[in-house]
Amino acid sequence: MSGVDREPWLSWAVELQALAQAGLEYGHDRFDLERYQRIRAIAAEMVAYKTDISPEKVRDLFCNETGYQTPKLDTRAAIFENGKILLVRELDGRWSLPGGWVDVLLSVGRNAVKEVKEEAGLDAEALFLIAVQDYDRHNRPEHAHKICKIFVMCRALGGAFQPNTETTASGYFALDDLPPLAENKNTAEQIRMCFEAYKAERWTTLFD
Repeated sequence: MSGVDREPWLSWAVELQALAQAGLEYGHDRFDLERYQRIRAIAAEMVAYKTDISPEKVRDLFCNETGYQTPKLDTRAAIFENGKILLVRELDGRWSLPGGWVDVLLSVGRNAVKEVKEEAGLDAEALFLIAVQDYDRHNRPEHAHKICKIFVMCRALGGAFQPNTETTASGYFALDDLPPLAENKNTAEQIRMCFEAYKAERWTTLFD
């Protein structure tokens, strides 16, 4: 799925929202601020018009930040055992690498370890970065927010799966026997990349 471009209308809406957010942060003239507010509202209306999401919810999700807009960070932890990779089963029945949004008080490595504990019940340590990827180039469905996905090689230190509010099971899978994947979180191509990093004697972090 590498190289997939987002829908033009969504790119326009995202850029308008980012410009408006920056204007609201750095602008001073009250008339300009009103214009930036209106531009931000138009961006939200564009997203609502093209989706089944209400304008109010779009504004809450899409227009609720301040400051210069930057990508959101998502970590995914790759843990191997006997040549198989750890996946967790999401509430919708699909499977993913343990992971989630990076918490504001945590580093990338510490966040990956936290997510492994929360979603798979395992204590772990972060070893090295596998890749930093642009969500829009590799995953679907599209997001109004820009997202960078960070894949981290980790090692399990102990523990066992525990019932939790995010996942319903965990297991280790071979590359040729993957379950249905939550492709917004990780694709088969991204899982394959993790296997390549695991097997490599030396690995150079990928980024795009």
